[in-house]
Amino acid sequence: MKVGFCLQFFLWNAFRIMDWLGLRKLLPRLNGEEAVALFSIIPIKRQGEWNMAEAKRTPLYATHVRYGGRMIEFGGWSLPVQYTGIKEEHHAVRTKAGLFDVSHMGEIIVEGPDALMFLQKLVTNDISRLAENQVQYTPMCYSHGGTVDDLLVYKFNAGKYLLVVNAANTQKDWEWICEMGKGFDVRFSNVSDDMAQLALQGPAAEAILEKLTAAPLSELKYYWFIPEATVAGRKALISRTGYTGEDGFEIYCRPQDAEFLWEAIITAGKPFGLLPAGLGCRDTLRFEACLPLYGHELSEDITPLEAGLAIFVKLKTDLDFVGRPALAEQKAQGLKRKIAGFAMIERGVARAEYPVLAAGRRIGTVTSGTYSPTLDKNLGLALIEADYAQIGQRIGIEIRGKEAAAEVIGKPFYKRPRK
Repeated sequence: MKVGFCLQFFLWNAFRIMDWLGLRKLLPRLNGEEAVALFSIIPIKRQGEWNMAEAKRTPLYATHVRYGGRMIEFGGWSLPVQYTGIKEEHHAVRTKAGLFDVSHMGEIIVEGPDALMFLQKLVTNDISRLAENQVQYTPMCYSHGGTVDDLLVYKFNAGKYLLVVNAANTQKDWEWICEMGKGFDVRFSNVSDDMAQLALQGPAAEAILEKLTAAPLSELKYYWFIPEATVAGRKALISRTGYTGEDGFEIYCRPQDAEFLWEAIITAGKPFGLLPAGLGCRDTLRFEACLPLYGHELSEDITPLEAGLAIFVKLKTDLDFVGRPALAEQKAQGLKRKIAGFAMIERGVARAEYPVLAAGRRIGTVTSGTYSPTLDKNLGLALIEADYAQIGQRIGIEIRGKEAAAEVIGKPFYKRPRK
């Protein structure tokens, strides 16, 4: 029997028993199905695969433990999946603010006379459109069109850029970038160990951070950054991007300043309802906003076009980026597969890798699925045959050997209210 199924079975029945005994008042208000869904984001490993001693630690590890964070191994790092609870932290970010430790992300400096020329070859977006102190999201592809990673590009000037890559892909990306850089007059520096990163997300993020800095936050536009700022007396880079669907800021700092800044932000945020937030709600938040997670909605076998990221693949330009011929051909022939959103009609929680069914056969695979705390629904994303990706299409999700009805819905599931 699979470990994931055992955990789901245990959680479901444990919550039913606690309801019967009247003990549920001791826990957050979740029903059994919600509990299974929210905890399904936790990486489940078989006995012998889990070795926390080998996991890397961010500069805030001791802080997380002191705050009661439930530590798990994620992408080779020991990180908090939650503090007070996934649902509570999720709602805090949607309505107030949450503070995340994202120091595990990888940072790579690209600099030199050919920096722009190189990046135009490396990624699918048009880096030439960036102004100084602007940020751009972009996929990075293999020659066959599959995705190496998705990343952020920070432009300092024409000869210097910062790439922020997914933590689990840092070494792979570093090797790929170094290989692709042959023949260009560029230099690379992996500065991941020299940076810590905090993410302050939520409607109250600006009001909280402005208590700690004189930087003009109200003037900082979405996907721009301030390269040299001071936060609570410590030097930092401040950007305004995010991975939650809410407004917010990233604070890049020296590792030795991370704990001080964490405490300063937590203290400044208390009157606003700020909570420390873990990986669990980071996943449910990005999921509701339908932001891709590498290894799920993007991978070596899933192209940016299939993931619905065509706006970041500049095929209408004359850019000669890696993967362009394959992606151009895929677009010309028409997509055979697409990432589609769906809502469960019948009871059940879709999880990654579950089969998607229609017309009596398998048409795809769930890439992400969980309970949506904001919408109070069981939702999912799936890579399915394009013919079945239309909104309103009825599909089935195979959950533990039984088919449960679902319906294709529009993306994103959640969009924050605009001011």
